[in-house]
Amino acid sequence: MSQAKELYGWWLLVSLHLESQGSDERAQPFGAHPFGRLVLSPDGQMMAVITAEGRKAGQSDTDQVALFNSMLAYTGNYTISGDKFITKVAASWNEAWTGTDQERVFKLDGDRLDIVSAWGPHPFIPSSPPIRGILSWQREA
Repeated sequence: MSQAKELYGWWLLVSLHLESQGSDERAQPFGAHPFGRLVLSPDGQMMAVITAEGRKAGQSDTDQVALFNSMLAYTGNYTISGDKFITKVAASWNEAWTGTDQERVFKLDGDRLDIVSAWGPHPFIPSSPPIRGILSWQREA
């Protein structure tokens, strides 16, 4: 089975860390137990949704901003090239991503999928140093 075929399916987030460029420190901005799902279909469509642990429903503007800042989501067409998959983002929680190519390096180990994003601007703190996401996923049965 080709590596592309091994990526197809539903994946459950195990961990998410952000690493700042020029530093070995890793942060868990969505907590130690974020929730997320990644779907990679055989026809080249993908969808990812990640939310922070401990989110609370709210109605005020402040509550809504906090909810927005404790999630990410995007969808689009993806292609695979070696150990990379590149998504042409069709829609995103952060409009700055819509229409962009999001490149990820991946490594498969059985039912474990590790993904590292390219260095880029922090989606919530644009003045911070570039960051990259380091995510681990477990295949859902």
